[in-house]
Amino acid sequence: MQPPSFTDVLRARRAVAPYLSRTPLAHYPALDQLIGARVFVKHENHQPTGAFKVRGGVNLVSQLSAEESSRGVMAASTGNHGQSMAYAAQLFGVRATIVVPEGANPLKVAAMRNYGAEVLFHGHDFDEARGHCEILAREKNMRYVHSANEPSLIAGVGTMALEIFEDEPQVDTIFVPVGGGSGAAGVCLVAKEINPKVRIVGVQAERAPAAYKSWLVKELLEDRMATEAEGLATRVGFELTQRMLWEMLDDFVLVTEEEIQQALVFYIEKAHSLAEGAGSAALAAASKMRAQLSGQTVAVVLSGGNVTLEQLRRALAI
Repeated sequence: MQPPSFTDVLRARRAVAPYLSRTPLAHYPALDQLIGARVFVKHENHQPTGAFKVRGGVNLVSQLSAEESSRGVMAASTGNHGQSMAYAAQLFGVRATIVVPEGANPLKVAAMRNYGAEVLFHGHDFDEARGHCEILAREKNMRYVHSANEPSLIAGVGTMALEIFEDEPQVDTIFVPVGGGSGAAGVCLVAKEINPKVRIVGVQAERAPAAYKSWLVKELLEDRMATEAEGLATRVGFELTQRMLWEMLDDFVLVTEEEIQQALVFYIEKAHSLAEGAGSAALAAASKMRAQLSGQTVAVVLSGGNVTLEQLRRALAI
């Protein structure tokens, strides 16, 4: 499986532009004071699905052959990848089935159904749902769409990095949350083409460190998964995105559940913005690393804002 190229990202921008608007790259002085740097937030929570992955979904589904479209698409997801596929499938008149773990975020499940997808529940976490989904896709002869090992998804989400560089060419460091790694891989791909001096920092939950550990040793590993941030909740590293991160990612950090929740509160208090756990992770890492960022121009990817009321209550109670 070949990784996408920078040209693929440029093509993806043309593919998604008729369906998705640019998202803001907003500057908040209160976050500057918190981090000790000039901080910009890439508001992927402003996407129609509330998360960045829809860029990849629209790009991929727009390129399906007539035969693939007729078979329909199937994906496993904790929520945002599933919303992405459901939204894109509805746009292009393609049948979609999404397999989610038991206890999946109910807001995301409802959104998938609202976009016309069939939602099936299986397993206690994403990786159990994914294994079941792969079997079902073969049985039903549907086009299986992995959440990370898809070049078109990575190229699509890479378009958010194009917008970051166009809006703030002087950026020094970009923080990107990592679950499967498509977002970080796409940002790395664009950054290394436009300005290789920019540091890209991946961020994962301390309670779901498989991608982080895989990156450290350059080997696909499996580890525990106990984070409440469902967008970061993977138990294994994925081949395509890890190969790209091994080559291009500059740094990788882990953040605690408490740091993620605190960053969610920072977004509400200092940027008047709503973030889910995975969406808060980049700001959590920037806050954790603020001693290294003094005087820099920093971009943090607010990857999604699909937080439930219960998750919000827990964060506000800390």
